Amino acid sequence: MSSLTDTVDITGRVLVSGSAEGEVLFTDTALSFWGGADAVTGEIIDRHHPLSGERLTGRVLALPTSRGSCTGSGVILELILNGQGPAAIVLEHPEAIITLGVIVAEEVFGQSIPVIAVGKEQFAALKTARHIRISDGVAGMGAEIALTDRDQAILAGERGEAAAVAMRIVLRMAALEGARELIDITRAHIDGCIYTGPGGLAFAEKLRDLGGRVVVPTTLNAISVDHRRWQVQGVAEALGRSAAAVADAYVAMGAQPTFTCAPYLLDDRPARDEQIVWAESNAVVYANSVLGARTMKYPDYLDIAIALTGRAPKAGCHLPEERLPQIRVTVPPLEDVDDSLWPLLGYLIGTVSPDAIPLVEGVSQHLPDTDALKAFGAAFATTSAAPMFHIADVTPEAQSPGAFAALDLSTISLTHDDLQRAWRELNGAGAGPVQLVSLGNPHFSATELAALADLCRGKRRHASVPLVVTCGRAEMVKAEAAGDLEALADFGVTLVNDTCWCMVTEPIIPVEAEVIMTNSGKYAHYGPGLTGRTMRFGSLAACVDAAVTGEDRGTLPAWLAAAVGNR
Repeated sequence: MSSLTDTVDITGRVLVSGSAEGEVLFTDTALSFWGGADAVTGEIIDRHHPLSGERLTGRVLALPTSRGSCTGSGVILELILNGQGPAAIVLEHPEAIITLGVIVAEEVFGQSIPVIAVGKEQFAALKTARHIRISDGVAGMGAEIALTDRDQAILAGERGEAAAVAMRIVLRMAALEGARELIDITRAHIDGCIYTGPGGLAFAEKLRDLGGRVVVPTTLNAISVDHRRWQVQGVAEALGRSAAAVADAYVAMGAQPTFTCAPYLLDDRPARDEQIVWAESNAVVYANSVLGARTMKYPDYLDIAIALTGRAPKAGCHLPEERLPQIRVTVPPLEDVDDSLWPLLGYLIGTVSPDAIPLVEGVSQHLPDTDALKAFGAAFATTSAAPMFHIADVTPEAQSPGAFAALDLSTISLTHDDLQRAWRELNGAGAGPVQLVSLGNPHFSATELAALADLCRGKRRHASVPLVVTCGRAEMVKAEAAGDLEALADFGVTLVNDTCWCMVTEPIIPVEAEVIMTNSGKYAHYGPGLTGRTMRFGSLAACVDAAVTGEDRGTLPAWLAAAVGNR
């Protein structure tokens, strides 16, 4: 591999069969395809990523793994069906989200590209390669998976063709994960109901038309529009009808129209150690970390396949030994923190622990509540591929004295300067005017709506700065019963149900808006690529202040300014 002009023949563990060659597009930084790649053009749109602006189309994409959203599998599917995908994908090690998108393209639509995992040493050597060739790679099934009589019957089509297709997908992913058997699951949360393009719609409608029916209680994630009100909101007909049709197909298969990206806020929450199948990155992380339930970070489309069969690979965070922390992260002393700490810290810890489960120490004295943990987890899941985190003395598996003391963990010690650097990264726009305040990524809880109402009472928003909150239907009903909606209406807050900011487009985002203010670390990261706008990030109080004054002054929160000044 000494010459940059040579074609490099590579071999490794073949995850999806095939042959391909092409120019190398190399990165050693993980990528979320949702919010990171445009399915129509093939452009990398994650403005925080080293490959921002590059095109995938026809090139051999070499990247260590994915990160962030479970919907990346849907984007991969659309890229392949649009003819804008890479010629092949080379990974450092096997991963589920990217691979599953290719598997669905192959199983359901008969189109595919090779996917191969080559290991750390060979992957690092590709940094100097210009052209890669993969020749006749054949995916192996790995160790034999023990199937029950019921599994065999599903695979043979005795429960219908949709369940048989679903079982084939489950088994291919079980092999990728190294599972030797499948387990029963008690419930599912489907993220694949997001509209990523015509391929995702065709997939859902095909399963529906083949007679697919979920066999466990199944909730639906936020979809791409407000299902009941997209027309009066001015959403384009093409998007509105297609997005609603995806949701309707899943409802027809027996899923509940919950339409929330925060299913852990629903009254029926999973119990500790309950074996579940959840997709949506923030929901997965919250379920594992805060509820103590057990789920892998399931890609879109594998979620519905498991819901149709009731069977999941016995691997990953379903197993106690796979839930242990792999690294320790210590947080420096901080005083009088506000709510902006949690998304900032989650975002930062995800960047230093991109694929390892962290044990976070040094924050229990700040007494994070469920909303703080929601904000932390969503931001963490944006920058890390890890399926969970532990916070010492806070999260259930780290509460007992001396939890994990026997583990020999390497330590990353964060500094006040690290926190300030992360703050600058989330604030992509300079201080000054804002044209939209965005709240509810993930969906606001009733307690967050109450906190917002308290901040809004006696005030009115600036005439040119909409303040828009996305929230689940059930949480809005709670807020109405508590009397908080009246205060929000008086201020001028717009509430949007069913969808979330990772899918919201114009005209809910005003055409003239150039700068968006948010309290979400997740949206501050994804927003530039998804909307083409620049972002300001701050506390909930700072967001309300920006909505009143029409600008964000760019002042560091007192706790961060003091920490940096006193270091």
